[in-house]
Amino acid sequence: MKLILLGAAGSGKGTMAKKISADFGIPQISTGDLFREIAKEGGKLGEQVQSLMSKGALIPNEITFEVLKARLAKPDCKKGFILDGFPRSLSQAEMLEGVTDIDAVVSIELPFEELEKRLVNRRLCPSCGEIDNTSYAGFTGNCRKCGTKLFQRDDDKPEAIKARLEVYKKDVTPLIDFYGGKVFSVSSAGSPEQTYAPVKTFLSKLEAKA
Repeated sequence: MKLILLGAAGSGKGTMAKKISADFGIPQISTGDLFREIAKEGGKLGEQVQSLMSKGALIPNEITFEVLKARLAKPDCKKGFILDGFPRSLSQAEMLEGVTDIDAVVSIELPFEELEKRLVNRRLCPSCGEIDNTSYAGFTGNCRKCGTKLFQRDDDKPEAIKARLEVYKKDVTPLIDFYGGKVFSVSSAGSPEQTYAPVKTFLSKLEAKA
């Protein structure tokens, strides 16, 4: 299955992607992770990506697309994939259409008020990338996975959250229209398990038809 996962920051998109990947045996492909790997590798492209990321600038569509095409060509994508973080705009969706078809789009939805609450309490591990939340039971300020002290990203602070969510809303509406009948929407207001259950059922039926 070739899937796109849509969801604003704080919606639980990352958790959803991991569950789908484990149950259906297809890789989660995050453009953010790909860019960080390229930046670490160095070279001309790595230096260019690192420069843009350090300034908080968007990676140009041309670079994003070439990086993504190279990843989709790897053997583990033969059975399918989950695109997490791409496309972010209608122009990117149109570019993607010229390279591969998409079977379904899972859109995770939650009111902005709840997203704001989740994001302002979110903390990140600088070592392993795990995410925790100050509102979760047992929160200590240290990573549950590796013990490193957690920190709050600048774009998870109140002054930046509203702007991020407005940008997401503006960008995602044309994508929902573009993919039309391929979109399966689910609310993430409940627990991760409650959110995932209908998605798993939908994808199992989709897989059976293939």
